[in-house]
Amino acid sequence: MGRHHKVSDLHFEDDEMVLTINGHVRRFKVRHISSVLLNATSKERNTYEVSPSGYGVHWPLIDEDLSIDGLLGITHGKKAAKLA
Repeated sequence: MGRHHKVSDLHFEDDEMVLTINGHVRRFKVRHISSVLLNATSKERNTYEVSPSGYGVHWPLIDEDLSIDGLLGITHGKKAAKLA
């Protein structure tokens, strides 16, 4: 599987999650993307894993997952159903 995105930084500033994705800094209001992260402690927010392929981010202490495509608003069409 190829790399989806390169996430080179992730941190929180006030009410925003700041990520560097494919060399571009992106800011997301936490309240708009995850109620779980909104209510998480600093330790819980800062304990995360970026998937090796760059597909998403996982916060193991709070069992939260976010896809990078979802954050960026990238949608993927459904595969066409096979005709019998």
